[in-house]
Amino acid sequence: MKSIMKLTALILVLSLTACIFAGCKKNDASSDLAYVQEKGTLVIGITDFAPMDYLGENGEWIGFDADMAKAFAAELGVKAEFVEIVWETKEMELADKNIDCVWNGMTLTDAVKNAMETSNAYCNNAQVVVVKSDVAAQYQDIDSIRALNFVVEAGSAGSEQLDALGIDYIEAETQADALMEVAAGTSDACVIDLLMAGAMIGEGTSYTDLTYTIALNSEEYGVGFRKGSDLAAKLNEFFAVTYNSGVMLEIAELYGVQESLIPQ
Repeated sequence: MKSIMKLTALILVLSLTACIFAGCKKNDASSDLAYVQEKGTLVIGITDFAPMDYLGENGEWIGFDADMAKAFAAELGVKAEFVEIVWETKEMELADKNIDCVWNGMTLTDAVKNAMETSNAYCNNAQVVVVKSDVAAQYQDIDSIRALNFVVEAGSAGSEQLDALGIDYIEAETQADALMEVAAGTSDACVIDLLMAGAMIGEGTSYTDLTYTIALNSEEYGVGFRKGSDLAAKLNEFFAVTYNSGVMLEIAELYGVQESLIPQ
């Protein structure tokens, strides 16, 4: 009888030890990691934002963020599921558990850090002013851009920059929509992420007649989880491993963002 009890106790100890090393907390209701692993999916909130998250020719979400998210989900033993969100409601989507994280070239502002549990920064970026190429020479400083009619993604880092400058704008649902407004001539300018500008405008892109002029700031990207989520620390570990192994660099080179990577 004692032998059976000892064996049972040993199995329990070994099981708990294995769980700790595997990072699983199946019975911990406070653990986001356990929640994601039990349901078998990591639901990722995104917008259409090349080169971070965008639809490939086969209809699958690809991009630097998308590919890293798929790799992280695989590391957790779950499937990556991408959901398009309205950017200004991202905090609500997280809180309601409609998504598990926001992984979409998200600027680590103070507001974001206060509302979410955020990962370490992984990419440098800036908010840049985009105009038509034939008038770009006229808009090379802050004073000159005040005369422009702007369109900006609602709730974005770009809108925060214009708010800080006291410049009025109309709102678009996505940065891609804002670009289309400028290309169509319905707005003079927009503010988008530098990494998006590098992928979407200029020679060899769909918007050859657009260019960016000035950068309004410098910033860093991070991934956001529910406040207090243990997934943020897990992702930081994953970032460190993939950066040091060269995997992160390989994915970055595939999408042309390698110069923006932040050492982990």
